Amino acid sequence: MKYNILMNIQIFGIAKSFETKKAERYFKDRRIAFQSINLKEKEISKGEFDSVCQAVGGAENLIDKNNKDYSSIAYLDKADIAEKLFECQSLLKLPIVRNGKLATVGFCPDDWKKWE
Repeated sequence: MKYNILMNIQIFGIAKSFETKKAERYFKDRRIAFQSINLKEKEISKGEFDSVCQAVGGAENLIDKNNKDYSSIAYLDKADIAEKLFECQSLLKLPIVRNGKLATVGFCPDDWKKWE
């Protein structure tokens, strides 16, 4: 199977997550190579985290508001949200899909089409 290597796709998610599997399937179906990072095994690095925050318009856009622990972060100001999210990555909305300096949060096929 020939893959498109013009993109540098990274999918940060959880292996058993339905949304992560949907994102992986999207890129597989289009023969676009990607690197899958299971956040249960390896956390997102500080540099990657900062890059994603910048790409999506701030750390507050990375919060999974349906997470049972959302209340622990809901009261924080913007400056503290990024620090808390990096420390407690289980609060991240997944999957996070990166393509260089571009990134999305959640299942976003309309945005990914623009990358092709």
